[in-house]
Amino acid sequence: MEYRQLGRTGLRVSTLTLGTMGFGGTGWASPVGKVDVDGAREQIALARDAGVNLIDTADVYSSGLSEEILGQALGESRDDVLIATKARMPMGDGPNDAGLSRHHIIRAAEASLRRLGTDHIDLYQVHEWDGQTPLEETLTALDDLVRSGKVRYLGCSNYAAWQMTKALGIAERHGLERFASTQVFYSLQNRDIEAEIVPAVLDQGLGILVWSPLAGGLMSGKYRRGVDAPAGSRHLTDWDEPPVHDEDKLYNTIETAVKIGESHGVSAAQVSLAYLLRKPGVTSLIVGARTPEQLRDNLAAADLSLTDDEVAALDEVSGEPLRYPFWHQAKTSADRLGPADLSQIGPHLSR
Repeated sequence: MEYRQLGRTGLRVSTLTLGTMGFGGTGWASPVGKVDVDGAREQIALARDAGVNLIDTADVYSSGLSEEILGQALGESRDDVLIATKARMPMGDGPNDAGLSRHHIIRAAEASLRRLGTDHIDLYQVHEWDGQTPLEETLTALDDLVRSGKVRYLGCSNYAAWQMTKALGIAERHGLERFASTQVFYSLQNRDIEAEIVPAVLDQGLGILVWSPLAGGLMSGKYRRGVDAPAGSRHLTDWDEPPVHDEDKLYNTIETAVKIGESHGVSAAQVSLAYLLRKPGVTSLIVGARTPEQLRDNLAAADLSLTDDEVAALDEVSGEPLRYPFWHQAKTSADRLGPADLSQIGPHLSR
């Protein structure tokens, strides 16, 4: 297992992170999995044996049950791993039971600490944007949590590039703790973050944690053109995250990943994960599983090396045309592009 530094911090995290949305598996999270405490202990043991040192959860996963199960499953081994959790989503029916107000952030952090059975959270992430709460209020509350010792590092999740950079600017102006990372959706099925978020991350020095790197299982290889999905499969039926806008492109991408996997004797899932680990700015991929077998297969991706030609083939089949102003910059400004610009525009120049 490789370990990469989280943004500009000195913290080293494994390139694969254990995701726990399936711990508990109640309510809207039930399609993801129904992992109980014993199952969680087994998954944690498999992940740790593979070298994983970061586990990601959120207060909203099964209304806090995921955090409770994680805390119980870790027990006395809590300090052997890093715990990341999140707050922002509704945790009750009251008018202040959601959002990124000082009120909700402090209450949410203290509730997560109780459920996890720990005295600190290693990485505390705001789960989603709150356009109605001033960023100064959100960031000072988060800074207070760091200064109190309840939180070690901060991150954002599902922020647009402008929202993230605005928050970083306010933190710098007021001397507040800055975000070390951003947690975003990124996969061969959808590479939207390459347009704005990745260049901003490279420019500002954050780490990228990737949620759903297999696109909810779409890139696992079990969804094939003209073939019925296996029994129990949830995508393209009762689970629409991420949305699929171009099924032909999706199936072409899957077939390419399957073909490359066959040449290595591995699954399309491993190919899809190994591909993302080659991309600029990526620190760690969050992998979860309903079964130990799925988790073992995902964890094996840490040892898979793709050739440049294989990466190029996946780039080609899954790519999209440059958006404005980037196609114009590629055409007129290629002589003055920096590393952040080239993360997106560079591959198009080489073509």
